[in-house]
Amino acid sequence: MANDNNPFKSIEEKFAERQQAKQGQKKTPKSTDAHKTPKAPFGFKKYAKLTVILTAIFAVLIILLANVYIVKEDEYRVVRQFGEIKRIVKEPGINMKIPFVQTVITLPKSHMTHNVSEEEINTKDKKRIIIDNYAVWRITNPEKMITNARNIVNAEARMEEFIYSVVRTELGQLNYVDVVNDENSSRGSLNDRVTDRVNSFLNEGNFGIEVVDVRMKRIDLPEENEQSIYTRMISERESTAQTYLSEGDADKRRIEAETDREVQEMLAKAKREAAIIHAEGESEAAKIYNNAFSKDPEFYNLYRTLQSYTKTIGEDTMIIIPADSPYAKTLTGYLE
Repeated sequence: MANDNNPFKSIEEKFAERQQAKQGQKKTPKSTDAHKTPKAPFGFKKYAKLTVILTAIFAVLIILLANVYIVKEDEYRVVRQFGEIKRIVKEPGINMKIPFVQTVITLPKSHMTHNVSEEEINTKDKKRIIIDNYAVWRITNPEKMITNARNIVNAEARMEEFIYSVVRTELGQLNYVDVVNDENSSRGSLNDRVTDRVNSFLNEGNFGIEVVDVRMKRIDLPEENEQSIYTRMISERESTAQTYLSEGDADKRRIEAETDREVQEMLAKAKREAAIIHAEGESEAAKIYNNAFSKDPEFYNLYRTLQSYTKTIGEDTMIIIPADSPYAKTLTGYLE
């Protein structure tokens, strides 16, 4: 009676029927093709062997190419094995190193330029100046350079120390004016001396490098000394200019005195020669007059008398002569 009065009985029966239907479908096998041909197995071993061979060949080629290096004309190639130098290749061409054991480093064979750091130096006359140099250098022995300097940076550092030491010593023996004056003979071949001494220090240390040339780019003064040095230079130049002016005035007076003396000597000589010529002319004229007037003495006496009159009688001259004198008769035109 209890089951008859259950309101969900019909629902439970329908649910149970559906469950039985689903289970029946799962137990029924699907239809398959019993006569289907099976596939052939894949040849994996054959292709795997070929892949391994090609991979090995490719790896060997990569290793060989990675250990081939080219040496150019302007460089050294240093081959090192566990840090030890095995060989240095200087000639251009293609070379090879041992893989995973040897390493190759490159060093330049051409000239290099290094800017030396600015340094303050005292001259002989206790003037402080700032020197800015540069050096042209090259590697002559790569093995010595690597052994004693390790690398280019260290080599330039040691070279800079030697340059500063030599420049400080050389400029310490010169006055400030001699340092800044390129034409001064006391400075002379300063750059050549510095280059030679620096190379001697580098050779003693077996650094395997050579300094080709050391040059000064710039010479400056510390800011606190700059104005005083300029003032002193101006006063020295003014003093030098005054000296030149004084010497010029002295030379001028000397030249004028010599010229005046030469002029006086020339005038005296000319006057003497003129007097001699004039005397010779007067003598010759007197001879000619004597020869001419000796032919007629009376005419000569008359001529000389007339000449004396021209010199003694002027416009306001009054002459009183007797009326019967020959001269009065001549003037009046009375002639016997």
